[in-house]
Parts: sequence; structure tokens; C-alpha cells
Amino acid sequence: MTSVPSLAATVNQRVADALSAALPEAGAADPLLRRSDRADFQANGMLALAKKLKGNPRELASQVVGQLAAGDVIKEIEVSGPGFLNITVSDEAIVRTLAARAADDRLGVPYAENPGTTVIDYAQPNVAKEMHVGHLRSAVIGAAMVEILEFTGEKVVRRHHIGDWGTQFGMLIQYLIEHPHELDHRSDDASAEISGEEAMSNLNRLYKASRALFDSDEEFKERARRRVVDLQAGDEETLALWQRFVDESKVYFYSVFTKLDMEIRDADVVGESGYNAMLEETCRLLEESGVAVRSDGALCVFFDDVKGPDGNPTPLIVKKSNGGYGYAATDLSAIRDRVGNLGASTLLYVVDARQSLHFKMVFETARRAGWLGDDVEPVQLAFGTVLGKDGKPFKTREGETVRLVDLLDEAVERATAVVREKSEKIGLTEAEIVENGTQVGIGAVKYADLSTSASRDYKFDLDQMVSLNGDTSVYLQYAYARIQSILRKAGDSAAPTAHPELALAPAERALGLHLDQFAEVLEEAAAGYEPHKLAAYLYQLASLYTTFYDQCPVLKAEGGAQQVENRLFLCDLTARTLHRGMALLGIRTPERL
Repeated sequence: MTSVPSLAATVNQRVADALSAALPEAGAADPLLRRSDRADFQANGMLALAKKLKGNPRELASQVVGQLAAGDVIKEIEVSGPGFLNITVSDEAIVRTLAARAADDRLGVPYAENPGTTVIDYAQPNVAKEMHVGHLRSAVIGAAMVEILEFTGEKVVRRHHIGDWGTQFGMLIQYLIEHPHELDHRSDDASAEISGEEAMSNLNRLYKASRALFDSDEEFKERARRRVVDLQAGDEETLALWQRFVDESKVYFYSVFTKLDMEIRDADVVGESGYNAMLEETCRLLEESGVAVRSDGALCVFFDDVKGPDGNPTPLIVKKSNGGYGYAATDLSAIRDRVGNLGASTLLYVVDARQSLHFKMVFETARRAGWLGDDVEPVQLAFGTVLGKDGKPFKTREGETVRLVDLLDEAVERATAVVREKSEKIGLTEAEIVENGTQVGIGAVKYADLSTSASRDYKFDLDQMVSLNGDTSVYLQYAYARIQSILRKAGDSAAPTAHPELALAPAERALGLHLDQFAEVLEEAAAGYEPHKLAAYLYQLASLYTTFYDQCPVLKAEGGAQQVENRLFLCDLTARTLHRGMALLGIRTPERL
């Protein structure tokens, strides 16, 4: 695989070389090249350089033009305004660059120069509890970042930090000990598998029954509390029952993640319990080093800039006064494990923005303790809230939190109706309608999330999400399917072939220049953990393709066989770029829609 320099990179290098030749004293000056509406590119670097050298920017720009030969790449250059360079590239350069991209499986996207190891913490449901709409964003954003980072060559270690520990397990386990058949719902056939829904309804029933007893029976409450101590002490019988709750929950989790079209591997699920053996040592090291101090019996870390409403310092509590461990102890132990054992150079946490203060304090504590060196970067990819159409946190009519499976099922149902309505024209079978409806519905939910900057709240509006118009995944999926239809119609009569010698129409140029930016956009999305930038690029690509499709006949191109081939080439590369980009967001692209 050879990476393909973009036209922007090529033009930037030529202008930089011309700058150095015109003004050797300027050193390696940055041309400050960007895309422009007036030409293909605009270089603004002459203004800053003229200021630095106390010269006239227009004169300097003219000297640079004198050193720039128009030819194979640059078609024309003009000096405009106070000293900008407006640069138009040749049609031939556009097609040649795209042909080089098309010849590569990775579409000319280079691997990162210095890849590291990113441990990404995402998709963190709680054992024995139902997944709700609040679990959606961590899973969807995290899965997209895994794909994008791996594609750039980064080594990615997934971690699902599930909530599988804590006082509520004392209550659940004690109830199960006293009602041993409550979880024995598997039929006489021991090999019969239960569905995720069955698993969850069993857990729900158990949770409600044990909670009711816990709240009404003081003696049971006391036995449940003693059971927590047994669990933390590693009592075998208690641990075996705890494991049953974890296993039952995993059946449910995996069914939801499968519905979300996401792969969650067992080895990557390392819950709170996975760090149990480290908690005591973590606290001891913090206390011995003086990073944490005792305050009212609790082990705390204080910060100058973190104060409560009363003006008093708000500490990070690592160990409570009753001897129980706080979330901080687990999170700090996880950092020790991820840096020390997994060799992380980046720790990426896809976690709700409301936990930002907690993570700021945890990262600072780990720095003070020496567990986070200068060579490790901790990042919280903080995300906003899912809102209803009314702009308030998304709830059911009864004010309950929305179950994630209900949401996904409804999205698939709506999308299937849209697909069915359109399917008659192309004669889809019932199986194809169902499969496409699933891919469109789940894609719609993911895209609505990923096309919004993660830090912002977004409105969950299914009517908008499955719309064929506007910034939706369905619009992108239809663009892809339309191209596949054209390629099928072309059949053996014409093959996608680049013809650099042909002149391009304005819509072809615009599409070609955008296709050439794919690698740069991916690099930006990976570096800033911003999948919404890739989503925006793909939407723009589908929009530019729609304009091209409207203005440039493909199979009936007026310029004869070569123009047909060249336009088929643009179609094919657009489809491949859409397919690859959507896959990186975790969204499928049906061949026929």
C-alpha cells in the first residue's frame, strides 16, 4: 500500500518551495493553504511573512508566483486582495490523484507515522440492570472511534468497564440463596439458550423482589449487608452466585449490542470487579506517597481548584470511612493496569460529560502518584445528553427512562416501512426488505448520534432520522445504492476507468476535489476524537454526488465512451469512499435500496 499525497499537500509543498526560493531568508515558511470558494485553494501565508520581514505582501506574493511553474498540477495562480494567492489545479491533476487513490484498497489513506496504543473505555452497562437510552452514546461513539483509530494504524485495546460490583449484589445474592429456584428458568433442556429479553425480565423480577424485601424486612437487610462483606472477602459460594448474575446479564447485554450491530468480545469486558485485587494496594500507595490523606476517617485527595458550593474543598474520596472503596479507587487501579500491563500511550474514556469533574480529579491524582507519566495522555471524550423532541431529557410518556431495545426496535420498524414503500420499484424480496430495514434503522440511530459533535446534546427524532432528505444516514445509503444500480446497468459494456486527458465539468471537479480530502478528514477525526467530522464529510460527499448525478449524465454521457468510463470511475470511487467511511462509523450500506 502506498499513501497518496492529496492535491492540497502537493500544492502546499509547491508553494512552500516557491516561498523558500523567492525568499531564502524566510526559512521554512507555512503557506497557510486552505480550500477556497474563489479558486480551488487559497494561500494566505504571504501576509504574516511580509509582516515579519517588513515587506509588501502583494509584492511578495508576485515573487512567489514567479517561482511557481504552472503545468501538470497547477493550472493558474492569481494574486488577489492584500496578497492572497488563488490557486486552481488542473483537471488532469485531479483525475490522476483520484486514480492513484482508486488503485489502493485503503483509498490512499496513510497509516499514522507514530502509532501508539489506545485503551478505549466505552459501552459500560450495569449488571442486573436494563440498558436505557443513556447507554446509547457511549457505545456508538466508542465503537466508531475504535474503527477510525484502528484504520489509522493505532493499536486499540477495548475495555467495557461494566458495573458488576457493589452493595446491591449483597441484596440480590442473599435473595437468591433464600429463594434458590428464582434463577432456574432454563427449561429441562439444559442446552436451550434463552433470549436477551428473557434474561433481562428474569433479572428485573429478581431485582424488584429482593428490593421489596430489603426495604421491608430489617433482618433480611442485615443478612444482605453481611453478604456484601462475604462477596468482597471472596467467599466461594457468594462469588459463584454473583457470577450467575454477571453471566445472565451478559446474555442480555450481548443481545442489545448485536441489535446495535456492534461486536463486544468477552475478553474485552473487564468490569469494576476486575480491579478488586488492586484496590487495597492502590490506596496504600496513595497514602504512603502523601497524595491521599485521611479526612474524617476517609482516604481523600484534595485539589486547590475544586471547591463545593460552601467554598470548602471537595475531595476525591478513594476509600470511605466505613472501609468501602469509592469509584475513584477502581478508576485509579484501572489506570495502573492499563498503563503498566497494557502499555497504553493514550487512555480514552467515552463517558457522559456529567462525570467530567470526577475524571479531571482522577487524572490529576494518577499524575501526582506517578502512574500517568508525560508519555501517557488521558482523554475524556465527554458526550452530551439524548433529548426528546421537546428538548428535554428523553423519557417515556410515564416519565420513565426509555429502554434501549424499545428505541432500536421502533427505529427498525420505521425504517422498514420506508424501505418497503420504495421497494416495489426495484423488486426487493421480503427477506431483503427486512434486512435493509434493519440496516437503515440502526444506521439512522447511529448516524444521528455521530453527526452531532459528541459534547453537544442532541434530539432523538425518529421521523427526521429515517427521512430520505437532509443530513441522515438514509440519504447516504441511498446515494451508495444509486451508484451500485448505475454500475450494474453499465455491466460489461463500460468499465470505470480514469481518463486524465478529459476536461471536467464543474460538478465533476467539485466531487473530485472532495473525494481527495478523505484521508485528511480521517486524520483529523482520529486526532481530535471527532467522528462527527467524518459524518459531515460523508454527507457533503453524498450531496456533491447528487449534484453530479443531476448535471452529468453517466451512461449517456455526451462525450462518448471515454467520458462514460471516466464518470463511472467517479461513481465507483464515490461508492467505495462512502462504503469505507460509513463502515468506520459502524453503519452498513445496502447494495439495493
